[in-house]
Amino acid sequence: MLAWLFTAFLGLSGGLAVGCGFVAFITVLDIIPRLYQLLGGAVSVQWLEKAVIWGVISAMVIDFSDVHFHFLPFGTAFIGLLQGMFIGMLAAALTEVLNVFPILAKRLKLDDVLVWLLMAVVFGKVVGSLFDWMIYQTS
Repeated sequence: MLAWLFTAFLGLSGGLAVGCGFVAFITVLDIIPRLYQLLGGAVSVQWLEKAVIWGVISAMVIDFSDVHFHFLPFGTAFIGLLQGMFIGMLAAALTEVLNVFPILAKRLKLDDVLVWLLMAVVFGKVVGSLFDWMIYQTS
């Protein structure tokens, strides 16, 4: 019973940490306001927020279940297009956020270690991706 409670607590804590990190990430990158601006106010902000929430919930349910989809080529292309749009917007937002590093380095007088800060971010991403692809996916 104690092991079950510990596992439940650990799972809940990890889920809350990841959820808070995701919300902070979306907030820092101003994803919702940028989408609203790109759409020219054609939809309400609440609709965009609900779309993000339902997208996260749908992805979570699909990830935790053993569901396999068999789409026609057109359906697969459409889903790929949506995923590509999301990754493109995320990459554009991250590019703008990376401009924060030089400003932060100048204000904190860390100009000489700016390269090391950026390399730490890059190597952290590479190591995390390699761990996910090579170790986590094979187990």
